[in-house]
Amino acid sequence: MKKKILIVVADYYKDISLSLVKSAMTEINNFYNIKILTVPGVFEIPVTISKNIRKYDGFIALGCVIKGQTPHFDFISKAVTDHIMKLSIDSKKPIGNGVITCLNMKQAKIRKHKGKEASKAVISILSQ
Repeated sequence: MKKKILIVVADYYKDISLSLVKSAMTEINNFYNIKILTVPGVFEIPVTISKNIRKYDGFIALGCVIKGQTPHFDFISKAVTDHIMKLSIDSKKPIGNGVITCLNMKQAKIRKHKGKEASKAVISILSQ
């Protein structure tokens, strides 16, 4: 039976998100059933994974946070990272964290390969 993976992608920065998804998909072969859900921003990723935790074997969180003029970046980045880790540990299911945190759009475009790294991490754990 094929393992099921849910990709949750925040599409606030649509071009970056699309690149992250394409990157993630390069690692996934036909041994997995994949579903992609889109959310408005990275803050919605943990709750979406939580709502689907029993339905899937693994998860890939994708999105981008770019630092602005206020501390909002720090709060969102930490909250999302902490909750993704907590969900993974509590459920004992792999969640690849492909949420990139960047200081500017140039850095985000350079890091679009992080989706592949998140996929590789999930596949590695699922194959144990």
